[in-house]
Amino acid sequence: MLIENMKMAFSALRANKLRSFLTMLGIIIGIGSVISIVSIGDTMRELFSSQYRDVGVTQAYVSIGYWVDDVRESDYFTMDDLEKIKNVFGDQIAYIDSSMSTSAEAVSGADKMEFDYEGIDCNYIDVQPVDILYGRYLNEADVKGRKENAVIDVDTARNFFHTDNAVGRQFRTVLFGEVKEFTVVGVYEKEMSPFQKLMMGVSEERGAAFIPWTLLTWPNDRFYGCRLYADESMTSQELTRFYDNLAFYVAKLKNREPEDWLVQTAMEEMGQVDSLMSGLSAAVGGIAAISLLVGGIGIMNIMLVSVTERTREIGIRKALGARTRDVLIQFLTESAILSACGGIIGVILGVGTVSLGGFLLGFAVVIKPGVIVVAVSFSAVVGIFFGLYPASKAAKADPIDALRYE
Repeated sequence: MLIENMKMAFSALRANKLRSFLTMLGIIIGIGSVISIVSIGDTMRELFSSQYRDVGVTQAYVSIGYWVDDVRESDYFTMDDLEKIKNVFGDQIAYIDSSMSTSAEAVSGADKMEFDYEGIDCNYIDVQPVDILYGRYLNEADVKGRKENAVIDVDTARNFFHTDNAVGRQFRTVLFGEVKEFTVVGVYEKEMSPFQKLMMGVSEERGAAFIPWTLLTWPNDRFYGCRLYADESMTSQELTRFYDNLAFYVAKLKNREPEDWLVQTAMEEMGQVDSLMSGLSAAVGGIAAISLLVGGIGIMNIMLVSVTERTREIGIRKALGARTRDVLIQFLTESAILSACGGIIGVILGVGTVSLGGFLLGFAVVIKPGVIVVAVSFSAVVGIFFGLYPASKAAKADPIDALRYE
């Protein structure tokens, strides 16, 4: 019986192809928009999550709070402070430095390029892995001896020195008013997606170099804050407790109150970004879902017109023995098929749009199968809900009056 109803439904829809398509248009746009928006939201959340995973989910930055008015010189960190923090927390800290970075022009012969310098310790590679293509990474002697050695990325070597292997090459730069003569001791490569490059501000017009962090604290060896990476084996609860203990210890070390210190964590920022993206996806998805409501109303209107046009057909069917239930199911089937077809086309449109956008922008998109199943199911439910009144009207039609209808 169901198959027969479906055959009759498809036959009725084919008889009015243009009207059927225009009726489905609201559902197509609604489902396509919802899938596109939800998938874009999921993709952005995954991109931001991967960005934080790349930066380090256990990364934290500690400094005196920006709200503190009476900042003292003793509130700044020293190298001894970092050693004390490492000794107190031991294995809970995987890495710590001054979080110092700067930009300056690098000169090598006639070549000039603006460089972004990041001050690091010799074990930074443990928390931020890179592939060393030529030479070596910075070592303990470089850091403790404040040696003017640098590790540059391969794009910088290619664009500035015009060769991938720039080990041994030298360049001059000015850091905090002092001329430095750096020697390239290593060339590294780090794979990054176009989105990561955009977020990190990576540009072929700017060079990137790792240098000993001790060079960027000279001459007074005081710095505003410190950057650290906690042990990745800790759970989120353990990390939260560690950050609280860290704030208490730094406050005690600096003779301050714990609330005077700012502890910014990647974990907290990830949560904020995720909440923001979820809220935006829900809000915009809700707006897009309104078109489903409009599409449902369109289905109801068209089905009412169809019932009016097919009054004699309904009368004939009832005169030949069709039950009220049979007529009701027939029109509900037509409504559900109309909506489901619109939903399927909408899914194809939404998935195709998102996939094409991801391909053009160069990153993988996230399309959850569950979203597609829910979208198609919901479109069918919309069709049945809004088709209920027209189907009920058709089913209740009096066969004698229906046969008289012209």
